[in-house]
Amino acid sequence: MEDPDKKTEVVLLACGSFNPITNMHLRLFELAKDYFHETGKYKVIKGIISPVGDAYKKKGLISANHRVTMAKLATKNSDWVEVDDWESSQSEWMETLKVLRYHHQKLLSPDPPNSLQNAIPLTKPGRKRKQEPNRHDPVKKKNQSPDIKSVPQVKLLCGSDILESFGIPNLWKLEDITEIVENHGLVCISRAGNSVQKFIYESDILWKHKNNIHLVEEWITNDISSTKIRRALRRGQSIRYLVPDVVQAYIEKNNLYSPESEDRNAGVVLAPLQKHASDSRN
Repeated sequence: MEDPDKKTEVVLLACGSFNPITNMHLRLFELAKDYFHETGKYKVIKGIISPVGDAYKKKGLISANHRVTMAKLATKNSDWVEVDDWESSQSEWMETLKVLRYHHQKLLSPDPPNSLQNAIPLTKPGRKRKQEPNRHDPVKKKNQSPDIKSVPQVKLLCGSDILESFGIPNLWKLEDITEIVENHGLVCISRAGNSVQKFIYESDILWKHKNNIHLVEEWITNDISSTKIRRALRRGQSIRYLVPDVVQAYIEKNNLYSPESEDRNAGVVLAPLQKHASDSRN
C-alpha cells in the first residue's frame, strides 16, 4: 500500500465562461480526479470553478451573477468541487495566471487580502523563492512551514481547446504560459486521437515543460458545450440531461438565453486581445 502522506496534494482549478455550466464541465473534474488517483502519486483534495468576470467581453456572455449562481447550483451536491467568485467579482478582466496565483496564496494563508499585490509568482515546488532586497513578503506567517512541498499544487484544469488557444496571437502572454506550465501545471482533458500531443510537440515552451502537462484521454466522449446549449435554447429546444436539472430550472425561471443575449458584446474585442495588443504596441 502507498503511504497517503507521501502523495502530492492537488487542487484542480477550472477557469472559463461557464455560460452556462454544463454536465461536461462537471465531468472534467471527475476525469481529472480519476487520472491523478490512478497514478498513485497524487491526491486531489479540491476542485474549484472560477467563472470569468463580465469584463472579459466575450460575445453572448451573460452577467457573472447568473453564471456563478448556476455553477453553485450545479455543484451543490458535490463534496469536493466548489465555486469561487473572486475572479468574477473583479472590475477588470483577470489573467488566468493571476487567478492561479491567487488560489495558491489562499492555500498558503487562510485569508489572503483581496488584492493582487500579493499574487506573487510561485517558484517551482521545493525551491525557495529568492528574497528581493527590502521586499516584504505579506504571505509569510510565523507558523508557516518553510517546506513548499507541503502546500497543495494548484493545477489548471482545461479542455484541449484552451491548450490550443495558447497559439492564438495576443490571447495569452508568452511569460504567462511559461509560468502556468512551469510552476503550476496543466491538466488537459482531450478526446482519444486528438492532436494535443502534436500541438505540445510544436511548441518549444510546452515541450520543455511537457512533464508538467497531464493529458487525460476522455474515452467516453461527450460533445456538450455551452455554445450548443445556448443555440438549443434560442431555438426553443430541450436541454434536459445536458445540464443539471437545477441549472435548467434556473435558466427557464430567469429566461436567460435569447437572440438578444447572444448579441451581447457583439463587435467588442475580447479583453485579452485588447490588453495584449496594446501592450505589444507600447
